Amino acid sequence: MQTIFVVDCEENTRNTISEYLMREKFRVETFASVKEVLERMQSGFPDMFVLDIVLPVKECFKFYQGIRNRSGVPVILLADQGEKIDRIWGIESGEYNFLTKPCSPRELISLVRSLFRCSAVPIIMEELVEIGNLKIDLNDRHATVDEKEVMLTPMEYEFLLLLAGQPQRTFKRQELLDRVWGCDYVGSARAVDDLVKRLRRKLRVSGAMKNVKTIWGYGYRFEE
Repeated sequence: MQTIFVVDCEENTRNTISEYLMREKFRVETFASVKEVLERMQSGFPDMFVLDIVLPVKECFKFYQGIRNRSGVPVILLADQGEKIDRIWGIESGEYNFLTKPCSPRELISLVRSLFRCSAVPIIMEELVEIGNLKIDLNDRHATVDEKEVMLTPMEYEFLLLLAGQPQRTFKRQELLDRVWGCDYVGSARAVDDLVKRLRRKLRVSGAMKNVKTIWGYGYRFEE
């Protein structure tokens, strides 16, 4: 069962959203402040956040940035009618998922299900993923082999982190397309194979002890 953390200063909103989500068989925990949810996160991440952006603005934005920098866990942002996220946070429109309160149950559940299908990378509590002599630094968003940087494109980095972050999992091509390229990608599935070839070559040339492995007839996984 997937767990969703709802962070909103209004008790009625927390209870309403919680009811919507639990009706759809999600596990829900609610919090009235960023401080409360940070304390809870010391014992583990959820699978998704629903976050009110009009909590103390700077604190909320810092929390959101922290999530984005550390993992691909989906975040849905909530704001009161008439509020503008770019005005509140001082950022240009970008890659965020936004709903206006009060949102309808259908709208909320539709977005939740869509984001779970397309979430980009695994939730990783550590700041460093190590497999053999390969290290992936989540803070600086780069990979090294024997302490020498492997020059990766942003998409190659996301792909590597997804596989290396869950080396026990085999990913189908379509899931990789959804989670790295995005659900709205309309190109060929061969894009996955082409990226794998480039990534394997870079890891091999760098001297990595582990690499991407093909599971014939299914997809790809990272060697343990």
